[in-house]
Amino acid sequence: MNRFRMIAALALIYIVFAILLNSVGTVILQSIASFGVDKPAASALERYKDLTIAIASFAVASFLPLLGYRRSMMLALVIVGAACMLMPLYPGFVTTRLLFACVGFAFALTKVGVYSSIGLLTADKAAHGRLTNTIEGLFMVGVLGGNWLFSLYVDPANPGDPAWLNVYWTLAGLCALSLLLIATAQLDESAAHQHGHNRSTTDAMLEMARLLARPLVYVFLFSVFLYPMIEQSFGTWLPTFNNEVLKLPNAMSIQFASVLAGMIGLGRFLAVLALRRVRWYVLLNACVVGMGALVIVALPLAHGVVARPGIDWFHAPLAAYLIPLLGLLMGPIYPVINSVSLSSLPKPMHAAMTGLIVVVSALGGTTGSYVTARVFAGFGGIHAFYFSLLPISLMLVSLFFFKRKIDRLPSPAAIAGETA
Repeated sequence: MNRFRMIAALALIYIVFAILLNSVGTVILQSIASFGVDKPAASALERYKDLTIAIASFAVASFLPLLGYRRSMMLALVIVGAACMLMPLYPGFVTTRLLFACVGFAFALTKVGVYSSIGLLTADKAAHGRLTNTIEGLFMVGVLGGNWLFSLYVDPANPGDPAWLNVYWTLAGLCALSLLLIATAQLDESAAHQHGHNRSTTDAMLEMARLLARPLVYVFLFSVFLYPMIEQSFGTWLPTFNNEVLKLPNAMSIQFASVLAGMIGLGRFLAVLALRRVRWYVLLNACVVGMGALVIVALPLAHGVVARPGIDWFHAPLAAYLIPLLGLLMGPIYPVINSVSLSSLPKPMHAAMTGLIVVVSALGGTTGSYVTARVFAGFGGIHAFYFSLLPISLMLVSLFFFKRKIDRLPSPAAIAGETA
């Protein structure tokens, strides 16, 4: 029973951070309307989030096993809950940047804690892959619900009305609920301390350095860098794309963007079933090729859309329905490559490896969002989304070399012996 309670706690905390992290696209759109900032300035929110994640993750991965995964996630909820309460109390773009910096730091604590806990709660690679995909699928359910939650607070008649900031009272309440659940759950973390309880922060940092000495890690991290470039390009800028290119109202633009998150979540749940019958490498290659084909088909349909009064869900441009389908193909990629890598390493190394994953993911996400913002501002949203074809193409190459390295990898026990 306690195992399921802990899994439920991990799922809920991940859903809370899914709402906050992926609200950046919605907040960019609303900051442009409410605070009068331009697109390049608004895109800084992505950097406040992702660069904070990247910087914090180096320290987090080293001290987290000493602090404890469960306690670290509780600390993260306290930090982000307090930041949420500041938003309606002190509205402004400065507070918004502070919020995303806090969310970034707290997520660094959370992601290393969640991914390392998955290793403690599963016994083999298959179980690890299924639980990782389930948790990441629920993450996208949180993104989907978060977009609808934000849209409920946006006034269709006056989208710039700062009343939308009241959504953060609800989010602070969800943080409190998550804190209560994880505080009452139990997690046996002894397997994460096989190097001994006197293991220092310096030792943990050296463990990360030893990981970087492995060619496999570089190939894997390149794949991890490319995926958020693709996801964040669409996820962050799809609300603005829907509004400015497809001429949808603000609230509807946010709601249509939520379909992308829903499709990513569905793709991850379906991957749990697909991996029982299809090898991970075949599945991911099919997903990447399908993504590229869908981009090429969907974006030409976004040309020349004219604004229409009284538009609804049943009369939106065709591109508004097709672009979110990318999520169905995008969804399995990130959790599968993470699971394949982590389950190939001994459990005491999972925190260090997850720290590297978080750092590189954050850098990839902020790079993709920044480049998309610049192209969007200079050449329009259609050209900005065509940019995704570059990382999609590179992903195919990266997966090929990642598979080769995985096939040559020794067992986790052998790796543990090498690094002892």
